[in-house]
Amino acid sequence: MNQKTWSFLASRREFLKNVMPAGTLFCLGCTGSFARGNAQGQKKPADKKHKFLEDAGMSFQEVFELAYKEFAQLMKYFANEIGKGNLIEMIKRASDEEVKQAAKKETRNLQENDFASFRAEYRKKPDRFWDHILTSTIIEDTDKAIESKITECLFAKTFRDANAADIGYAYCCHLDFASAQAYNPKLRLIRTKTLMNGDDCCNPRRVWEG
Repeated sequence: MNQKTWSFLASRREFLKNVMPAGTLFCLGCTGSFARGNAQGQKKPADKKHKFLEDAGMSFQEVFELAYKEFAQLMKYFANEIGKGNLIEMIKRASDEEVKQAAKKETRNLQENDFASFRAEYRKKPDRFWDHILTSTIIEDTDKAIESKITECLFAKTFRDANAADIGYAYCCHLDFASAQAYNPKLRLIRTKTLMNGDDCCNPRRVWEG
């Protein structure tokens, strides 16, 4: 995965953000201290969240294992039923179509979709979610190209640990090519290595061909 997949691509994984530890307010071991504070006359906390909305107290890795390892096992079952090649192509087509459909909605809100705007967005500090699942450094940044070196990726680790790297690539990595074209047809992704496929890093390089 790239460091800054633009926002409409993250919608498929949005639920992951909602169960990430957002603090210690509702974690085990903290509720007792709040109760003691209230007994001492401190301000009553806001209405308690519904149990479905409370912090799960899980690490990023635990959430990914919960979300994707079962998914990987299910996909491997389907591969045995319909053939791995057929399944991989189906996942790739579905990912590309998802990008295209989401792009139709998202691009309406973009003021500019030139390369300068893309670079400005790409250089922004990643939010908490992406900062915890990727380790990435920009190694080239010019008027015509921007390239990153990604040395850690929790998507890659999770699918590789499940012995499903090919499924992970089709589901998580393949759509990066379509996302570049969806942003602007002049933007092209060049990538020769991915952690998902067992390389030492991912090297996404986006080139402006205008």
